[in-house]
Formats: sequence, C-alpha cells, structure tokens
Amino acid sequence: MMMRQIGGEAVHESGQMSIGRFRLFCFLLFLFIALSPIFTPVCYADQAVGDLRLQDLIDEALKNSPEILASQYRTAASTYRIPQAMSLPDPLFMFGYQNEGFNEYSYGEELMSQWMFSASQMFPFPGKRALKGEMARKDSESLSASYDSLKLKTVSRIKEIYYDLFLAYKTIDLLKDRTVLYSRIEDAALARYSSGIGQQQEVLMAQTEKYMLLEKEEMQKQKIESFEAMLNTAVGRDINAPLGRPAGPPEDHYILPVEEILLRAYDKSPEIRAREEMIASAEAKVKMAKKEYYPDFTITAEYDKKGGQFLDMWALTATMNIPLYYKTKQRQAVYEAQALLSEAKNELATTKLMLGASIRDNYSMYRAAGRLMSLYRDGVIPKAMQDFEAAISGYNTGKIDAIAVITTLRSLIDTELLYWNQVAEREKAIAKMEAVTGGLGPAGDGEKR
Repeated sequence: MMMRQIGGEAVHESGQMSIGRFRLFCFLLFLFIALSPIFTPVCYADQAVGDLRLQDLIDEALKNSPEILASQYRTAASTYRIPQAMSLPDPLFMFGYQNEGFNEYSYGEELMSQWMFSASQMFPFPGKRALKGEMARKDSESLSASYDSLKLKTVSRIKEIYYDLFLAYKTIDLLKDRTVLYSRIEDAALARYSSGIGQQQEVLMAQTEKYMLLEKEEMQKQKIESFEAMLNTAVGRDINAPLGRPAGPPEDHYILPVEEILLRAYDKSPEIRAREEMIASAEAKVKMAKKEYYPDFTITAEYDKKGGQFLDMWALTATMNIPLYYKTKQRQAVYEAQALLSEAKNELATTKLMLGASIRDNYSMYRAAGRLMSLYRDGVIPKAMQDFEAAISGYNTGKIDAIAVITTLRSLIDTELLYWNQVAEREKAIAKMEAVTGGLGPAGDGEKR
C-alpha cells in the first residue's frame, strides 16, 4: 500500500514537473516570436516589389546617374569659357611718385618731382578674339555631343543588363518547369525498380540530374544578385535597392534596313558629331596659330601731376610685341596645330569605321538571333518535346534505357535555354545599334522583328 502511495506520489510529482516544463517552453516560444522581428535583418530580396519596367529605369538613370550628371556639369562649365576667351585682357593701372634727391620731399618745388598715374589696355590683333571664342565654342559643342553619346551609351548599358537579368529569371523558370520532367523519370525508375525490372542506378541517375538542375538554379540566383547590383549602379541607386522582375521584350517592333541604319548613324551619331566639332576646333586653332605672326598692341595713357608752379604732363603711347623669334615659336605653333588637325580628321575616320563595323556586327547578330529563335520555337523545341515523350513512354515499357531518356531531356532543356538566350542577345544587339543612332526607325518603316 505504501509503495503505491509512494509510486502515486512519484507519478504525481513527475506530472507536475512535466507541466512546469511545458509552461516554460510556451513562455520561451512566445518570447522568441515577440523578439524575432527585432533581430531579423531587413533583406531587400524579401520585400515585395512590382514588375521592373525598362523605361522607368532609363528615365531614372538619365535623371540620377552620377556619371551623366558629371558630364552635364562639365558641358555646362565649358559654355562659360566662351565669353572668357573673347574678352579683352584686364587693363593695368599704375600709380607712383617721383622725387628729386633724397634729402627732402620736393613735390611742387622741383621740376621732376611729380605724382604719376597711368592706365594701359592690351588689344589683340584684329580677329584673334573671334578665333579664341570659336575655339572655345567648338570645344563646348564637342563636350555637348559627348554628353549626348554618354546618355545613349548609358541607356544601352541598362538595356543589356536588364535583358541579362530577364534571361536569368527566365532560366530559373525553365529549370523549375523541367524539374517536373525529371521527377517523371524518377517516378518511372522507382516503379521499374520496385517491380524488379529496373536497377537502382537508374533511380540515382534521375535524382542526380534533378539535383544538378537545382545547382544551376542557385547559380542563376547568384547571377540575379550580380545583375541587380550592376543595374542599380548604372541607374544611380543604392547597390542594395530592391528591384522587381523584368518584363519580357516587345513582341512586335520595326527597324530600318542596315544601309539606312548606317546613314542615320553617320548623320546623327553623337560620337561622330563630337569628332566633327573637334575638327572645327582644330581648324580654328590653326587659324589662331597663324594669327600669332601678327603683333598685339598695348595703349597706355599717362598723367603726371607736378604741383606748385609747374605744369602737369600727360602722355599717350602704343606698344606692340615683335614676333622676332617666329621660327622657333609661331611657326612651330602652326605646325603643331596642323598636326592636331590631321589627328582629329583621322580620329573621325576611325570613329566612322568602328561605328560601321559595330552596326554591321550587331545587325548580323540581330538577324541571326531572329532566325535561330524561329528555328528553335517552331522546329527544334517541339521536336525535342516529342522525342522526350516518346522516350519516357519507351522507358516505361522497357524498350529504352534511362540514359536515353535523360539525354533527350537534356537536349530539350539545352534547346530551350538557347532559345531564351537568343531572345536576350537580339534585344542587346538592338540596344547597341540604338546607342549610335538614337533609334532604329518608327513603327511601320523598316523590317519587322
């Protein structure tokens, strides 16, 4: 009887201990839930963001990009140099006193004792100021063209990163979708293994392939983080600013034929315009160097106040420099300016050749991508899907081994990835051509893509 009571007491005490532990667990759980938001770091990737629109990024970059803003202020600063270059040199004012002897202050008592005042102004030879203003103006116009070119290049850069980001997201979607097909192979392998007609190795092969897709998916996620950082940098945002998912490229668009794109590039390219303005500036420098053969003049007006019974004096003089050493100075300056002019002309020719090669290269890439997209979409991908369905059916009936089914599925996935890669490459090729032309033609005028 005592043993039961003792046993009962023991059971009763044990029950009390269990209830106490349960209450302690509930308290700790509540405390963890209450405090977890305080210690949970904020992650931009976890925040809900909307779809990422390309035009919004472009507008923001043109407004906030530090590189574009720096170029804008550099161009604005150059406009202030034009009036400076055309202005006259600062006039000079002189004042002083001349005394006869060292013994006493002899102003008004001696003839040569006087207060002296003079003002002088240097006047460049006629035409020099206008040439200096033209040089400064052409330099400013060249910087303005470079500013326009930088904006187009920034837009092109944003488009390229945008479509790389789009491709990474699309690749993840594709890998997730095709993981289901590997699960079908795995299920079929398990069924065959359970029935005794298959091998365990086939199950492991299917599982390994599925895990390899998961590995590729993680690699694409890493690419997404990298592309988002580059995109934020190009736009002028904080590197950790949240970005949504890029929308797909336009399905219907028209561009001009390559010959018209080349003509438009030569006519409207800011890079070519910048080089042309550099040539005009170099030509003005040649003219200015030749003008340096001619002297500048300095006009000086002087007034001497003598005081006392002596008459005041005044004088008006003109001074000019003599280009006596023109062989080692002015002539060499002309040679230098002519060499810089030749350099500018050759740089313009080089720019035209490079732009032409770039346009033809990207146009060829655009055309090839379009043809490959049609081939993959209308021929290769449907055929690869049919081959997979036939292979999985044959595997279920024992006519085909597992490696053949996995091979057909690999081919399907690779082909689909190639298709979306060509979609991105086509859009990037168009963006690069737009960077040197500012556009590839209005809708309805050109070639449909």
